[in-house]
Amino acid sequence: MPISDDEFEPRLGRMRSQSGRRARKYLHRVLAAANLARGGAALGLAKPGFKGSRIGRGAGVGRVLGARDRFAAYRQRRVIVKARSVKLAGKGMDGARAHLSYLGRDGVTRDGKPAEFYVKDADKMDSKKWLEPHAGDRHQFRFIVSPEDGAQIDDLRDFTRRLMARVEEDLGTKLDWIAIDHYNTGHPHTHIMLRGKNDRGQDLVIAPEYLTRGIRERAAELVDLDLGPRSDRDIEDRLRAEIGQERLTSIDRRLIHDMDAARVVSAAARDPFQQSLRAGRLAALGRLGLAERTEGGWQLADGLENILRWMGERGDIIRTMQRAFSERRAAPALADLAIYEPGAPGARAITGCIVERGLSDEYRDRHYLIVEATDGRTHYVDVGYGERLAPIPMGAVVRLEPVDAAIRESDRTIAAVAAANGGRYDVDAHLRHDPSASEVFAETHVRRLEAMRKAGFAERSPDGSWIVTPDHLDRAAAYEAMRAKEAPVRVMTLSVQPIEKLVGAEAATWLDRELVAAAPEPLREAGFGAAVRDAQDRRRQWLVAQGFAEESDAGVRYQRGMLAALQRRELLRVADQLSDELKLPFVEASPGARVEGVYRRSVDLASARFAVIEKSREFTLVPWRPVLDRHVGKSVSGLMRGDGISWTIGRGRTGPTIS
Repeated sequence: MPISDDEFEPRLGRMRSQSGRRARKYLHRVLAAANLARGGAALGLAKPGFKGSRIGRGAGVGRVLGARDRFAAYRQRRVIVKARSVKLAGKGMDGARAHLSYLGRDGVTRDGKPAEFYVKDADKMDSKKWLEPHAGDRHQFRFIVSPEDGAQIDDLRDFTRRLMARVEEDLGTKLDWIAIDHYNTGHPHTHIMLRGKNDRGQDLVIAPEYLTRGIRERAAELVDLDLGPRSDRDIEDRLRAEIGQERLTSIDRRLIHDMDAARVVSAAARDPFQQSLRAGRLAALGRLGLAERTEGGWQLADGLENILRWMGERGDIIRTMQRAFSERRAAPALADLAIYEPGAPGARAITGCIVERGLSDEYRDRHYLIVEATDGRTHYVDVGYGERLAPIPMGAVVRLEPVDAAIRESDRTIAAVAAANGGRYDVDAHLRHDPSASEVFAETHVRRLEAMRKAGFAERSPDGSWIVTPDHLDRAAAYEAMRAKEAPVRVMTLSVQPIEKLVGAEAATWLDRELVAAAPEPLREAGFGAAVRDAQDRRRQWLVAQGFAEESDAGVRYQRGMLAALQRRELLRVADQLSDELKLPFVEASPGARVEGVYRRSVDLASARFAVIEKSREFTLVPWRPVLDRHVGKSVSGLMRGDGISWTIGRGRTGPTIS
């Protein structure tokens, strides 16, 4: 029965539902909706927690493309796509420039000529000009696209452009990218660097599902369109080619999966073709000493997977080393090629000249050096992440030392101080624990903890003290192991100039230091060792002619203070050139003097690297330390001590000291 407006009577109080039950608060309704969005996590139907895998452009496309039926995936031509996002903050832009530089250096065309970068609408692009407008970007994406049948694709540039056009459609935005094709391995591949901005200038966020699946499926679709799906004959030919390869193959993975607890596997299979593959591969492994015939079948060697993977990497390394000498008249014999393993027992330091630097792992940006050493051998050295090693010119003389991953004495001191202070460490507690320690010494332990904190191995409390757990030494060991993996060797530059230019240099050169050393570098009469011996003989004659040495029947006697005099001669010459450039007079820093000013840059001399410290009316040159490069343009002060200097960063003398 309808009612009139006069019969309406408002009732004040809590809002209630029509059923008479109390209405839920707005917060409760939001939480309920969130639970439903998680797909029933609140009811135990799904694992709770936010993963973020569907955030970003291309999430839905990635899920759809990844849901292929097994038959289509079996017939589809495979494409390997490696993708990662790289932060550009801090030294990220320097790393991006170096990465492009090495990609351009390693890039070769199908006919062996140097490759060139290209973009969407141009076949030639200067990588530096492409990167310049990206200063200030938060991140960028890097891709390696390697079709399994890339050798059959006539034009990788056209393939890459069509691929990136499809990626643009999937992500719903125009993309800014640069690419270069590499034919320097057995599998042609393309490197693509993608700017981390969309067409509106906003940060480009790509869903992980699209990065891991979507791009790979799009690339495989294009290869299938160009070459057609894989036929049975294509699949069989590829599997037959794996039988004799000295690397880990798909046949090996199946054998390892099928072996029993005693590592015994049978060559028998239901399918005759598969049985022939297994029998042929087991026979090949037997010839390599990696499998042995038994009554029940074949027993696979312990660690077979790792051995085969290492053999494949070793083959790639040897090819890389041989390619480095391809432009030389005489390449070293295979017996004189060595892989430097710093983690091996008894690993020692080596000294030599750099022949080549390149990317050992293009995806993770790990670099290698090829070094002709004084032992007469040519070494391949994995130096870890490229950002950890500053650029070094080819021909420079370097010394490589294995990184010691042992726990430091400072770690033991921190643990001892914390154990006596309720699990906490700070400078005051350190000085109470050891009254003989100085505040400067205690600060070095704080810097050690700060470095571990940045890597996730230490924790600082809000009051500034450090929380030191009972397993601190284990954490320190794990931190050192991580650092050794990132940079397995310590690279010290002995001379930025090749030895040919050191013979007549008016400077304290590496050759001079070796001539007067009590234990000089042992030299083999072959390769770089023979070249160094010849350079030392000519340098010795130059020193005698300049009056820095005297030759007699007893041998050559070098003048006392020769190295200091040669270094000062070079220092004054370079300082005179810098004075004209900076429009400031040069003031020489004397031992024991305090040096204060603004750190401008470093300069490489034949004797060593020096730092340019500028004041308002003058400048000076002092020994350089790597830590200074993080403080360009900042005020520094230091105390000259012999051949070195103790630095203080920041204004005044109260900042952190770097000895």
